[in-house]
Amino acid sequence: TDEEKEYQITMLNALHLRNSNLSPQSLKDLQLASLANTNIFDELMNACKYCSLGQITNALYSVGGQYRRNM
Repeated sequence: TDEEKEYQITMLNALHLRNSNLSPQSLKDLQLASLANTNIFDELMNACKYCSLGQITNALYSVGGQYRRNM
């Protein structure tokens, strides 16, 4: 519904505003772990505390590209 949509948008904006000082560093740490080809689980769990799924996805996409399955 429109009410649910507006609620989600409001909550996402609040998340970005509330964590604006913590999210950039956690995304950078996630990218660095990915580039170093190490286990990114710890950095991913940390990023989930401060970042939205879209932010995490964009950060990983920017350093690794998009996964495409060979068919």
